[in-house]
Amino acid sequence: MRKTIIAGNWKMNMLFTEVEDFLYELSDNLEAKKLGSVDVIVCPPSVYLELTSDIANDSNFFIGAQNVNDNASGAYTGEISAAMLRSMDISYCIIGHSERRKYYTESDAVINAKLKKLHENEMIPIFCIGETLEQREQNITKDIILSQLNGGLKDVSIDDNVIIAYEPVWAIGTGKTATPEQAQEIHSLIRKWLEENYSKEISENTSILYGGSMKPENVKELLGQPDIDGGLIGGAALDVSKFSQMIETAVEL
Repeated sequence: MRKTIIAGNWKMNMLFTEVEDFLYELSDNLEAKKLGSVDVIVCPPSVYLELTSDIANDSNFFIGAQNVNDNASGAYTGEISAAMLRSMDISYCIIGHSERRKYYTESDAVINAKLKKLHENEMIPIFCIGETLEQREQNITKDIILSQLNGGLKDVSIDDNVIIAYEPVWAIGTGKTATPEQAQEIHSLIRKWLEENYSKEISENTSILYGGSMKPENVKELLGQPDIDGGLIGGAALDVSKFSQMIETAVEL
C-alpha cells in the first residue's frame, strides 16, 4: 500500500530565528496524532538542514533537501553532494523542480544524474515534473510529462525509492490550481507509464504527489482523487497552522 505524503518546500524562505518556532509548533501539533500511512516531510533551505534534522529526530516528521549536485564531490563551490546529505541523516531530496529547470537550466539528463546519485546514497528523490502554461495551451501536456519521465528516470530502477510530484508550472505560486479532474488525468497518465515501463506492482506502490497552490481549501478534493497520494506544498507550508491543517485532512481521509 502506497504512502500518503504531505511535503513542505520552503524554497528560499524563513529566517533562522523563525525555524525553531515553526518546527516545535509543528511537532506539538502532530504529537498527539496517529499519522498512520501519512508521512510528513519538511524541506528547508540547506543552511537549516542540521538544525531541522536535530529537531525532527525527536518528532514524527522527516527532513528533505531542496537540491543536490549531480557530482559525487569536487571543486563545485556552493554545492552539496548526496553523500553530504546522507551523512546528516537526510532521507529525501527534491529534484527536477520547475524553478531549477527554469532559472538554472537543469536538463532531464542533469536531473537523471542527480537521481542516480541520491539512489547511490540510499536517499529517496522527490522527482518533479510538469508543464508550462504555454505547453498546456498547445495541448502538449502529455508529451511533456512523458518526455520528462523518460529522461529523468532513464536507466533507473524503482522499488519503493522514488516519489513523483506532478507540478503544473502555471499553478506554482500563482494561486491557480489545476482542477481535481485535471490533476487526476495527469496522475493517472504517470501511473500508467510506471506500469508500462516497470510493473503493475511498482505503479501501484509509487506515491505521486500534486504540487501547485495546494492549500487547506482544496486539499480534500485533490487528495480524494484515486491517483493523488499527497502534496508538495509551497506557500501554505510556510504557515504552520495551514500546513498542520492539511496534514490533519490527509490523516482523516
